[in-house]
Amino acid sequence: MGVGGIGIWQLLIILLIVVMLFGTKKLRNIGGDLGGALKGFKNAMKDDNTEKEEEESADESSSEPAVESEETAEVAESKEKAE
Repeated sequence: MGVGGIGIWQLLIILLIVVMLFGTKKLRNIGGDLGGALKGFKNAMKDDNTEKEEEESADESSSEPAVESEETAEVAESKEKAE
């Protein structure tokens, strides 16, 4: 017995019926379409993962405290005095 209680001869008969119903050309087209869909899905998942990694690295770099230079401190003091 084969897969799920189905023997090799039953699988061959099912395959023969499917080929007779749809034809080899249509089955080939279905296979190509299915392969293209899987490829597109994998690419989309990979792109999504890289976008998340880029966002995480950008968040980490933007969370670092900004260093205040002397010029910006002087400008802030002059604005406070002007008010």
